[in-house]
Amino acid sequence: MASQRLPYPLPTESRPHEIMTQRAQRPQPALARLPVLKPQLPPAASILPYLETIDACRWYSNAGPLITQLEEELSRRLGFRDRGVVMAANATVGITVALLARRVPAGSLCIVPSWTFVATPHAARAAGLTPWFHDVDRRTWALNPDEVMETLKQIPRPVGAIIVVSPFGAPIDIDAWQEFEDRTGILVVVDAAAGFDTARPSRIPLVVSLHATKILGAGEGGFISTTDTRLLERLRACCNFGFQGERIAMLPSLNAKMSEYHAAVGLASLALWRETRQQHARITQWYRQIVPQLEHVSLQPGYGQGWVSATTSVLLPRSGARIAAHLRQSGVETRTWWGEGCHRQPAFMDCPRSALPVTEELGACVLGLPHFPDMQKRDVDRVADTLADALLDSRSLRIRERRQRA
Repeated sequence: MASQRLPYPLPTESRPHEIMTQRAQRPQPALARLPVLKPQLPPAASILPYLETIDACRWYSNAGPLITQLEEELSRRLGFRDRGVVMAANATVGITVALLARRVPAGSLCIVPSWTFVATPHAARAAGLTPWFHDVDRRTWALNPDEVMETLKQIPRPVGAIIVVSPFGAPIDIDAWQEFEDRTGILVVVDAAAGFDTARPSRIPLVVSLHATKILGAGEGGFISTTDTRLLERLRACCNFGFQGERIAMLPSLNAKMSEYHAAVGLASLALWRETRQQHARITQWYRQIVPQLEHVSLQPGYGQGWVSATTSVLLPRSGARIAAHLRQSGVETRTWWGEGCHRQPAFMDCPRSALPVTEELGACVLGLPHFPDMQKRDVDRVADTLADALLDSRSLRIRERRQRA
């Protein structure tokens, strides 16, 4: 992919007058620390009935009644006609299991975006594959099947699989990837760790995280979904030592089972899903209203357009280090959730890769803002005010530095 600049100009003016007017009229809250994330799992009282079921059954793992119930309820929620979900201990092992169950040849390359959390390439390596880091599409922050198709013409070694990542829960064009799989024969797995709200039935295995930080949490855990019933059975076996009816290992596999205790939390979370989604949708709407008022700052592509996530990420007009430091000094926490890209992590610097211009720019300019279920409108206002100040101060500092160099 040819290197292109991000589609925004550098700031040349101070903030619009209307933002300053709004700030002057708005009551200023006490400056307590505002965390970037504050997970909220179901209260103990709502989990207790499920724990009592565990006590009564004395069934603690190995596909117990709560796991079965959770798989059935998730399948209905996602729109499967039959059960199309297998629970896993976490999403990272879920991705590994999906690669093993799809019988991706060990030693082959696995194309993954560098713009992702490190769990993605870790999962590929655990399946015996070598990650090949690929750039993402600037318009979606995700892999583009047409761009990957062009890259395949240049890769010297066999590519066994591709892991497509849902960026911070954004929807993936699953039909395009099914067509890609049909055309190339290369197997696809979707890492939708943050994508519970956008998960849809597909033959391509899709892995969702139920970590406490995700929009639907079980404390720890995840699930793999597919409409392919034969693959579903292999997924189940690959989560349980490769057993297929007997205690004989038939497939390369893991012990990736989810416990009944995590299923209890997951079921309680699922019962509260409507309220949880409404909380995050409200926060999303607040950010959608106020961030466009900030000069040269944009939300993640597609943010809040029919889907919600447990994080809010913005694209800044320049490197976010100074801006993050200003927010931190003002008591507003931020996070560079995916750092500068996986190819910058010491564990993966030896991995082959394509040119990564978009990843490099996103890694420098994307910042995660506070987002948690009990966040209030005044909190979002404070984030926006502090971010506006940080942008102005950063611009002023750059001007002073240029003058000193001159």
